[in-house]
Amino acid sequence: MEMVTIRLATEQDYASVERIMGQVHNMHVRWRPDIYRDMTLLLPYELYLEHLNQGQILVADLAGEAVGLLIFLIRHISGGPMRERKVLFVDSMAVEEGYRGQGIGHKLLNYVRGLCREGKFDGLELQVNARNTAARAMYEKYGFTEKSINMEYFGF
Repeated sequence: MEMVTIRLATEQDYASVERIMGQVHNMHVRWRPDIYRDMTLLLPYELYLEHLNQGQILVADLAGEAVGLLIFLIRHISGGPMRERKVLFVDSMAVEEGYRGQGIGHKLLNYVRGLCREGKFDGLELQVNARNTAARAMYEKYGFTEKSINMEYFGF
């Protein structure tokens, strides 16, 4: 495989980013159709541009084509019993189906880990669907640990 590089997304990456996000969303729809709607547009272009202008979208580039993406947010946490923290939160991360398991997710995470060091962040956080065992295993292999667990009840 050619060399994958991580770079900031551009307007020209929109179609690839939307397609890759759709692949992951379709998995969520299959796992939890009671929660996720089958949608054709996940990231409206205007919202994509907002993230782009804030420098919050990274792509894994392979020969000029985006084969992975990571969208992050910066969260400032304070108040009540919580210590003040500056956290880089991974809002979305996805890799093109045919390229999964080849280290692209690790490259994206390494890049944001560098951003965390440079920006003196207190934490790097994300959420993962409980049924996405492959992604969860990848995050654990990378060194992520559970912070909290969301639970639900259906016995009404």
